[in-house]
Amino acid sequence: MLETKSCTISALGRAFGLSRSALLYYDRIGLLRPSGRTAAGYRIYTAKDQRRLSQICQFRQAGLTLDDIRLFLSSRGKPSAAILKKRMAETAQGILDLKTKQRLLANMLNRIVSGQCPPSIDKKMWIEMLRTAGLDDRAMECWHAEFERRAPEAHHEFLISLGIPQAEAARIRAWSGHKNTNPRTD
Repeated sequence: MLETKSCTISALGRAFGLSRSALLYYDRIGLLRPSGRTAAGYRIYTAKDQRRLSQICQFRQAGLTLDDIRLFLSSRGKPSAAILKKRMAETAQGILDLKTKQRLLANMLNRIVSGQCPPSIDKKMWIEMLRTAGLDDRAMECWHAEFERRAPEAHHEFLISLGIPQAEAARIRAWSGHKNTNPRTD
């Protein structure tokens, strides 16, 4: 942190590892306004602004949304415990989700190492993994649509690697390339 009397947006961005556009966005949404401007119109940030940005960065590292940070900082010294409790609950759920994924991966690895299943992942196992990760049919469809949009050939190769027949892979790719369709892959 700079902790100088004042600095420009570029110096502030460098000190906190933020882009100029991020700081401009914070200004636009009222999260961090500069304390002043030079005669030429350049933003000037004081030590107080720097301390506020330090808080914002800490909250961002803790995973709070910009809206939650704004609410927290506007509480005038009476921070809302509800915001932090909500984030704690979200973090706890995220940890549980990661532990579930870790157990699933460990089980898959054990099955592969012990020779109980082939080293490849088939369609059934892939769907089980996605469901265990918390994806419902609609989320899986969105996943396919995004994969098709970003890398159509890789999407095709992935489907084939799951042991999905060419015709079914073509159908999945066709509906995933169109919005508002709801076919199923299981």
